Amino acid sequence: MSRRRTVSTKKKIALLVSAATVAGGGAFVMASTSNASQAPSATVKSAADSTVCQGLATALGNNQRFIDGQRANPDAQSEARIANREAVIKQIKVQQEASGCAVGESAQGSQAAQPSAPAGGAAGNGGEAAGNAGAGQNAGDAGNGNAGGGAAAGQQVCNGSTVTLSGEGGAPAASSNQFPAGTKLKVTNLDNNKSTTVEVTSVSGSCVLLNNAAFEQVREPGKFLIRRAVIEKVG
Repeated sequence: MSRRRTVSTKKKIALLVSAATVAGGGAFVMASTSNASQAPSATVKSAADSTVCQGLATALGNNQRFIDGQRANPDAQSEARIANREAVIKQIKVQQEASGCAVGESAQGSQAAQPSAPAGGAAGNGGEAAGNAGAGQNAGDAGNGNAGGGAAAGQQVCNGSTVTLSGEGGAPAASSNQFPAGTKLKVTNLDNNKSTTVEVTSVSGSCVLLNNAAFEQVREPGKFLIRRAVIEKVG
């Protein structure tokens, strides 16, 4: 004689709840997967979209311009200089990626509207020549009102130039294609009235580039480009 096994009401309820939980979990997983697949990808910003990206692109462009100049007019130290700047460019690309910028985007230093000179500064009308090759060229833009390396102490120089970072480490310093090593320059950011006085220690592809430590002294948070700058030769 067979015995029919019966399921109590409590067990039936428990089974129904378990089935509903499993079904709900499956629906949640499917919904999560669907939403993840529809999530928009991160937008990569260009120099035209972001001041941060523009500053990094300008820094990369200035270093690349310096490398091009060294290759066009090499000397005994060119190989070492190029290796150093290639390492700097590699670091700038890391910063570009971390900032959501297009990695490897390059831009040449742009000209900004000429700011008014601070007290004691001599006003000029020139701008940094856009076509400077930058490979150890120390001639100034004398024809445009920039005396360059021949400027007297206390004179405003590099009129109309933007200022960005070279990406180099070490103590606060600057590099330039117009001023010889040992020249002292005062750089003032007119957007926050911060200034720093640095010594030129190497050549670059721009009138003046600040290394990381010097740039930190005058930068605005999150920015890698100073559009409104006054640069003075002080020694």
